[in-house]
Amino acid sequence: MAHKFLKTAFILGALAVALGAFGAHALKPLLSEQELHTYQTATHYHAIHVLALAIAGILMIQFSSKWFVHAGWLFITGIIFFAGSLYILTFLKAAGIENANWLGAITPLGGLSFISGWLCLFMGVHKWSAS
Repeated sequence: MAHKFLKTAFILGALAVALGAFGAHALKPLLSEQELHTYQTATHYHAIHVLALAIAGILMIQFSSKWFVHAGWLFITGIIFFAGSLYILTFLKAAGIENANWLGAITPLGGLSFISGWLCLFMGVHKWSAS
């Protein structure tokens, strides 16, 4: 599982850079300042949690703990729900589709996944250091 998480982190990292560049160049003229900020928030959290996913994968190689597995899945889920919902929301706004604000209700689920992933990393390290 560790190697799958690492491979996924590297692919999602490349995607974060590509989507960031796409937003900076192709979407910038189509979005308001606030909408562009929303998109940048998505790429920022996406990139940070790609690194967190890689950390979970590396920790899994070093230490056998279900907490690191849970963390990895939570970071992937967070990227999909948090960044993904913001990406889709801004893509739709750039396309002139304005009635998709309901997607914003999905975003907090991703944020909760991110928080839970970090807490799982903490628990894995705590269990390892206590033994």
